[in-house]
Amino acid sequence: MARGSLALVLHAHLPFVRHPEHAASLEERWLFEAITETYLPLLDVVEGLERDRLDVRFTLSISPTLLGMLTDRLLRARYLLHLDSLVQLSEREERRTRGEPHWHRPAELYLRRLTRTRSRLLDHWHQDVAGAYRGFQEQGRLEIATTAATHAILPLLASTPDWVRAQIEIGMAEYRRYFGRRTQGFWLPECAFHPDLDIELARHGVRWVVVDTHGLTHATPQPVYGVYAPVACPSGVAAFGRDPDSATQVWSAEAGYPADPWYRDFHRDIGFDLPAAALHPFVSEEHRTPTGLKYHRITGDTPDKEPYDPERAAERVAVHAAHFVRSRTAQVDWLCRTMDRPPIVVCPYDAELFGHWWFEGIDWLETVLRQVAATPELDATTLSADLDRHPTLQRAMPAASTWGWRGHHDVWLNRETEWIYPHLHATAEQLGRLCRTSLDAANVAGRALRQAVREMLLAQASDWAFMMARRTSAAYATRRTVDHLRACQQLCDAVERGTIEEGMLAALEDRDNLFPALDPHVLG
Repeated sequence: MARGSLALVLHAHLPFVRHPEHAASLEERWLFEAITETYLPLLDVVEGLERDRLDVRFTLSISPTLLGMLTDRLLRARYLLHLDSLVQLSEREERRTRGEPHWHRPAELYLRRLTRTRSRLLDHWHQDVAGAYRGFQEQGRLEIATTAATHAILPLLASTPDWVRAQIEIGMAEYRRYFGRRTQGFWLPECAFHPDLDIELARHGVRWVVVDTHGLTHATPQPVYGVYAPVACPSGVAAFGRDPDSATQVWSAEAGYPADPWYRDFHRDIGFDLPAAALHPFVSEEHRTPTGLKYHRITGDTPDKEPYDPERAAERVAVHAAHFVRSRTAQVDWLCRTMDRPPIVVCPYDAELFGHWWFEGIDWLETVLRQVAATPELDATTLSADLDRHPTLQRAMPAASTWGWRGHHDVWLNRETEWIYPHLHATAEQLGRLCRTSLDAANVAGRALRQAVREMLLAQASDWAFMMARRTSAAYATRRTVDHLRACQQLCDAVERGTIEEGMLAALEDRDNLFPALDPHVLG
């Protein structure tokens, strides 16, 4: 019998980036890159584990915005066009680099992978990525959880509690609509928790959440087992804490595995290195953008990067996976000396780290799971399964916390972003009042208020403030925030005045079409 458990928790989320008003959108490529480099390869990992009948499980949370995009007909069609173009580009690159062995090896690798990706998407997964994950959950291969409707930082909405409830309720409802069952787990966006948030979560049937390390170690009273066993909030919701050691090994840009000099360099891409003519039509001179084809390794802290060597990178994957499993086994052995219950080591990561940001990460993840399957001392499990086995928990209230920089809300509430929140709160109050007093879902005003709720939810997304603070796509993030707030305000004003323009309403419904079963009474 295993002495302890390893719980890998992958959080899959992207902001809603659907732009039917443009023939091609650079922001939609965020989704397409994640599908190609993370979500499809991860399906192959799960299928391989199932094929070999390995008794390992992990948890995957899928945000409602990502689920909406994965199941959107327009985006699915556009993704296939994107993938076709990428395969064609990789074919040209394979031919172009034949006289240069150092560059030809990665070019061959990309062509092989992309050709297989396209074949698997069409012939095996039938362009239904979300449906494939649903099937694996139904087979018991993984546990899928949900999160807030648009990944809003819930503690920052505390002054408008109706919207905290709406974010949770809509996230839970979207999960039931698509997966046909209730979820036990709820991913707190950015692991952001504040005391009493658990009450609303419990009201909606949430069984467990994950908080950052200090959220549990600073809980009241202090947990006996630290982060190596969940605690029960006063409402009964179980809170698991992030293990700091495994977080550093995988996350750290300085000391973590992804920083190894033999791994592929994320930032060097032929989309910027080659002449635009060689990349047409995938990249134009006016809109330089990454292609995903990257020929250099990290090398070190130098602008002079060496060619990427897939064979040497694969050797490092094996070394790092073995080190990770060995470290967790030693960790469990040490914890068992002082604990009277089997410890659980919770390892939450952004899913897009694996394959997208860390090219070799998918191979590392599969190797880790396969090695755990061969390690009697460790059990790769899900958080719900751990609660089933060990239902008796210490009572404690986690501390206010996030997994952001410095452990609090500075990433999302700072000088760059503080202007957002007064507008969010004022508009939210106006919309909430209208939904409580003027809502008749059967008429055009009901349609307008339903769309206004969608616009407000989209304005609340954590992604926009994050981009502004990090100054990555900040202009786009600012525009999205302003556009959604303006659309919400215009719809509210039109309802109050009885001057709804159905053409404008229809255009917004077509553009921001997520949450088709949305009930605006959620604010009532």
